[in-house]
Amino acid sequence: MNLNAKQLEAVNYIEGPLLVLAGAGAGKTRVVTKKISKLVQIGIPSTDILALTFTNKAADEMAFRVRKEILQNVLTATFHSLGVKILRESIYTLDYSSNFIIYDEEDSLKLLKECFNLLKIKDEKSELKKIKYKISSLKNDLLEIEDPINLFNFDKNEISILHLYQKSLKNCNAVDFDDLLYLPVKLFKKHPEILEFYQKKWPFLLIDEYQDTNFAQYTISKLLSLRSQNICAVGDPDQSIYSWRGAKYQNILNFDKDFPNAKIILLEQNYRSTQTILNASNAVIKKNENRYEKNLFSNLEKGEKITIFIAESDHLEASFVVEKILKYHRVKKIPLNEMVIFYRTNFQSRIFEDILLSQKIPYIIYGGISFYQRKEIKDILAYLKLIVTDNDFLAFNRTINTFKKGFGKATLNKLFLLSESKNIPILQLLKLLIQNDPDHDIKLNIAQRDNVSLYLQNIEKLRNLYSENLSLDELISEVINIFDYFTHIKEDIEKFEDRKQNIDEFITKAYEFANENQNDLKKFLEDLSLMSSTNKIENEKALKLMTLHNSKGLEFEIVFIVGLEEDLFPHINSKNSMEELEEERRLFYVGMTRAKKKLYLAASEYRFLFGATKISTPSRFLKEIPEIYLENLSENITYHEIEKNEENLKFYPGLKVEHKTFGNGIVQKVYEGSLGETLDVLFEKNITRSLVTKYAKLKILN
Repeated sequence: MNLNAKQLEAVNYIEGPLLVLAGAGAGKTRVVTKKISKLVQIGIPSTDILALTFTNKAADEMAFRVRKEILQNVLTATFHSLGVKILRESIYTLDYSSNFIIYDEEDSLKLLKECFNLLKIKDEKSELKKIKYKISSLKNDLLEIEDPINLFNFDKNEISILHLYQKSLKNCNAVDFDDLLYLPVKLFKKHPEILEFYQKKWPFLLIDEYQDTNFAQYTISKLLSLRSQNICAVGDPDQSIYSWRGAKYQNILNFDKDFPNAKIILLEQNYRSTQTILNASNAVIKKNENRYEKNLFSNLEKGEKITIFIAESDHLEASFVVEKILKYHRVKKIPLNEMVIFYRTNFQSRIFEDILLSQKIPYIIYGGISFYQRKEIKDILAYLKLIVTDNDFLAFNRTINTFKKGFGKATLNKLFLLSESKNIPILQLLKLLIQNDPDHDIKLNIAQRDNVSLYLQNIEKLRNLYSENLSLDELISEVINIFDYFTHIKEDIEKFEDRKQNIDEFITKAYEFANENQNDLKKFLEDLSLMSSTNKIENEKALKLMTLHNSKGLEFEIVFIVGLEEDLFPHINSKNSMEELEEERRLFYVGMTRAKKKLYLAASEYRFLFGATKISTPSRFLKEIPEIYLENLSENITYHEIEKNEENLKFYPGLKVEHKTFGNGIVQKVYEGSLGETLDVLFEKNITRSLVTKYAKLKILN
């Protein structure tokens, strides 16, 4: 590809601040590479040039391209690896030794745990994660830890832990991952002569994906380039989709304020997509107010219209997508790896995986884990296995410590060997051990005996519920309630919502299966085992499924964006502010501009979501695309506004209800449980059950 006029202008602009606003598919990496080559060709030493990006892969690729062009090495680094280099050379001024060690996330959490213990503060994992997040935020915002005014959102215990953590790091001559950005800035501000040394060392600075910089990265960039002003920032505010990682798109929008003499060059020629796809994408992103105006164009073909399909149900939506994929692959011979299914959140992969597995279509979850391999799903499956067998040691091994801690590897190994040697199923062996059976040499302490006793009682309770024909979806809800599973996964608060959504989707799967297979738990487990074993293909020839956040930098011949419904995409959590909604729109724009030849946009009128059938409203983003660019395959479908359904009716004490398994009952108590609104219902024979309203499918009696 030869450089177009605007690319050439960016490459030839040598001195002074330069902002290159590179639209999707506009060849920005090539521009950065060519610009570095140009600098060397006009006599600037390669050692005077520093190129920064965000991933090791991107840095390595850029270094390879530059080396191929000029046969010289130029320092291409991530911000964090640059921080390591600077600190190795200059950290002695902060009273560290240059042979400091770097603590990763796991190391940092272990050190924090030690701090909790030394201060005799309860060290729940959720509290560890919470204070680690607070410390990271403090450092990424470049706030002085020593200044009490910056600790306004830390309580007394957290302040003690923070100071002990920092002191312990220093005593170990260690830095954590956030220090790799925090300490260089601290060093530059404390020692201007050191900042000047690095400013002179790299008078030419190039930064890729500038819209993804957080405050610390932005500050490092600005400080390094203040002296020479030779900074070239390349990026696209329309593709800023990582605010949840701390990225601030305002950094690129304010570039000309930070550098008043900056030249701004727009790269609007796209080398990836058809003009129809670009016209539609331009129309959508123009709805955002916080952006630089750009208008992508292409010299490629006009291309096919974008296809919209609003299915009657989520199953029909998935079936439509898979049918199209098979047709493209078998009839038009398009490789599977040239097609992709994009969705907003991880739980949405399940329904597509089910169909792909049944059709034996190889796929991979790009940047993630297949639905049935996710931790929370495997945990729940393990509990279900113990309802039908005493003999699954792996299921016991997986669940015992999610329920109550206290069984180390040594004890578990002894239990396994004893179970095997005596040929006694593990649950039966546990019953003998809590009775202190003298025939066995394993002795459980009091806490272990109590835990095992309650564990076995809970398993028995679940078996009784299943024998009373409790439906599979309700059985899973009971597993979660009885074993208090949500408390376990709340320990990792950052992943909690995602995991909870996956569990809700698994309950949906169980509901669908029970309706088709007479509520057969053994068959359910057998089918899932076969499904999870079927798709072992992990290669580049497989179809890709991924969240839209993982789509950045990729391109495909055929793109399917699914689940385009209000509250799903845009996500319900994005409706708190216009800024959050604009990021959702940027995410949609990124997904659209991954498509080279054909783009499909799909949604569902009815979606079984989180235990209830939900009537969906098509995403506002669909309405933002001019009809001239669209082919609607669902014209006969009526668009519905969200309506109240029976799931939204209020329950109250004294209300008479009917349950398909337990019969008629009277609501005794209404409260908020771990799974949502929960009722204590008194049924016939004086039996009280705790039921989650969104899963129980209760009928209200007059």
